[in-house]
Amino acid sequence: MTDEQTQRMSNWQPEYGAMRGDFESTQRMAPIAAAAVPMPGVAGGTNGGASYASRHQVAGHAQAAQASAAGAAPAASSVPAGVSGITDIPADAIAVKAKSSHKGLIITLLIVGVLLAALVGAFFTARWYFSDRVAPGVRFGATSVVGQTRDELADTVNAAVNDSAITVKDTTSGSSVTAALKDLGVSVDVDKTVDSLLGAKSSSNLLEDLVRVNPFSRVNVPLTATTNDFTLNDYLSSKLIDESGRAVPSSIAYNAESKAFVATEGRSGSTPDDTKVVAAVKQAIAEPGTAATVSVADKTVDTPITLATAQQAADQANQRLTSPIVMTNGDAKEFTLPAAEVAKWIKPTGEPSKGSITLSYDTEAIKQYLAAQLPEELNQKMVSQVDIVDGNGTVVIKAQTKGVNGVAIKDTDAAAAEVASSLEQGQGGTVQVAADVTKYDTKQKKSEYRIVVDKSSQTATVYQNGAVIKTFNVVTGKGSTQTDNGTFYVYLKYKTQTMRGEDYVTPNVRWVTYFNGGEGFHSAPWNYNAIAAGDPVSHGSHGCVNMYDEDANWIYTNIPDGTIVQVVGSQPSAPTR
Repeated sequence: MTDEQTQRMSNWQPEYGAMRGDFESTQRMAPIAAAAVPMPGVAGGTNGGASYASRHQVAGHAQAAQASAAGAAPAASSVPAGVSGITDIPADAIAVKAKSSHKGLIITLLIVGVLLAALVGAFFTARWYFSDRVAPGVRFGATSVVGQTRDELADTVNAAVNDSAITVKDTTSGSSVTAALKDLGVSVDVDKTVDSLLGAKSSSNLLEDLVRVNPFSRVNVPLTATTNDFTLNDYLSSKLIDESGRAVPSSIAYNAESKAFVATEGRSGSTPDDTKVVAAVKQAIAEPGTAATVSVADKTVDTPITLATAQQAADQANQRLTSPIVMTNGDAKEFTLPAAEVAKWIKPTGEPSKGSITLSYDTEAIKQYLAAQLPEELNQKMVSQVDIVDGNGTVVIKAQTKGVNGVAIKDTDAAAAEVASSLEQGQGGTVQVAADVTKYDTKQKKSEYRIVVDKSSQTATVYQNGAVIKTFNVVTGKGSTQTDNGTFYVYLKYKTQTMRGEDYVTPNVRWVTYFNGGEGFHSAPWNYNAIAAGDPVSHGSHGCVNMYDEDANWIYTNIPDGTIVQVVGSQPSAPTR
């Protein structure tokens, strides 16, 4: 910069009017986006230079506007000497900057959308994949089960049970034994354990589905199992202590010969202190798949369970056997549960540490038995009722064939729950099993044949579809045992039969056709003379209709069951023929 320029800069002072003009002009101008404008001659184009240039560019515009309004030529320059090359900011530069900003936002939103879509897709894929598999975050002891199917889980559970062996060391006797969980009285329900693993973190809505597939939401699933301390103690005693010195608790068991539970007395002696073993068993159930080692010491005890306690438990069990439980289909059939079968469901559990025996009931065995047996015992096939009508459609015999409702047993598990409840309460009773019932219908059957027995004429007339086709001479019952009047139907036949009454026995009676209780048509060769004479007064029967052999054979051979038999007329006072 020259000395002249420096002097000019030092003498330069803005006038008040120009300053005011600058202010008013800037109030009327549209805002200008802040942007760095390079200043030639200012190193690096710093923000300070850009700000300075912007301020003085605006001031220059304001001064030019004032000079123009006053009719004067604009000043040569209001910018200090040495500051040059400053121009207006182009409008398209501002638009480009805005567009560039919008483009960045759109790209950001697209990236976020893609990520969200990927997450949603991954969620629904995981939701589908784990619908029939173990969900993420589910733990089963030391074994990884995530993603396993039902069949795979069954193998895993069995393997974990096998791996959960417990080694027991007796510090008193120096003996040791490695026992499986089953040896120690643990009964594992593999199917229910599998159900628990598959059902862990179960969900019923979308929010719960999110939790289900979240691997950071964890659930520990134990074995589904029952324990029996009596079995545990008995096993350890038998393996670790010599029989002669071993304490034995009194117990009960079902005796098939006496068909009852019987108590057996125990004895005092030594027994392992199984407290630590019981704890190890509980741990194995909670965290299966890892072997354990436990040290125990022996202790001397009185009979762990007294005979009196065992006898009381036996009496309670026998009470269940002598209180019948009757299953009914709510219609025509019922079925009493066999006592020997019920005995299989009663499970005595001894607790030597408590000196007690408790009774429990095998609900699964009850379910299986009833599911197999109840349909066989209680189902009914629907049978239509059959009414016999005459030629006019009038019912002459109602329910010749009795109608039977159709019954199909269902929901035997609910019935099993009621049976188990009855056993727990020690009471018998009746359990109605749920069933689908089909009401029987009624059909009418026209009697093609009809037989009219006329006591007045001592004849039997056969009608077929209303027309007479046969008439037979007969003898009916005597005065004290007359053949009953009324409408009946044929229901039973015998080719030969030995007939018995209060005062007679007649063997080998042929062609017997019953129509009213013990009254029927039959051959009576011993009474042919009375048949010929039509004489029931002196030679009448005990109520049956006596016939010639060939006539009785015709009735037996040609008249079907259900044929109407009408007995009419009155007892004659003398032979009719």
